[in-house]
Amino acid sequence: MRRTLSLVPLVLLAACKPPASDDYVERTRIESPAEGPSEPIDSPDTEGAIWAPAERDTRLLYGKPGEHPLFALECLSDGQGPELGYTRFAKADPAAQAILALIGNGHVSRLKIDAAQVGDAWRWEGAVAAADPRLDVLTGAREVEATVPGAGSVILNASNLPGELVERCRALDEPLSEETASPEPSAAADPA
Repeated sequence: MRRTLSLVPLVLLAACKPPASDDYVERTRIESPAEGPSEPIDSPDTEGAIWAPAERDTRLLYGKPGEHPLFALECLSDGQGPELGYTRFAKADPAAQAILALIGNGHVSRLKIDAAQVGDAWRWEGAVAAADPRLDVLTGAREVEATVPGAGSVILNASNLPGELVERCRALDEPLSEETASPEPSAAADPA
C-alpha cells in the first residue's frame, strides 16, 4: 500500500501536463518564413573599366564606357567640412549596413557603407570626412580592390583621378593662409 501511495503524486503530476498532440506544432508555426539577406552577386568584370569625371567636377564615375557605373566618388560640402562620398552601384537589401573594404596602394581601409533608397531601388552609399586618413588608400596610382559583403569585389583600375579628387576635397577644409587672407595693397593705392 505504501508503494501505491508513493505513486499517487507521480500520477497527479503527470495529469497536470496535457498529452502530446499532432496540432501542437501547428499552433506554434510562424505564418511567414524568416527572410535572410539576398543571394550574393558575382564580382563584376572590370577589364577596360576607367575613371571618368561626371558632369560636376566634384564627382568621378568608375565603369566600362557606355555601361552602367560600378562605383563613384564625390566631394560633398554642407558647410560642416568637406566629406568624400562613395557609392557602390549594386543591389542592397533595404536598410542593410555593411563595411566597405578598400585594399591597395599600401593601405587597407574599412569604411561604413549603408543601403540607401534611390527611387524604388536600394544601393550602397557612404561618406567620411575628407581629412580621414583611411582615404589615403585612394591617393596612390595603383589599383584598389573595393569589397562590400554580398555585392562582390570591384577592382578599381589604376588612375590618378581618385587621388586628385581626394586632395582637392581635403583642400576645401584648409584654413586660409596669411597670404590669401589679406589682399596686398595695389600700386595705385600706394602714395609713393
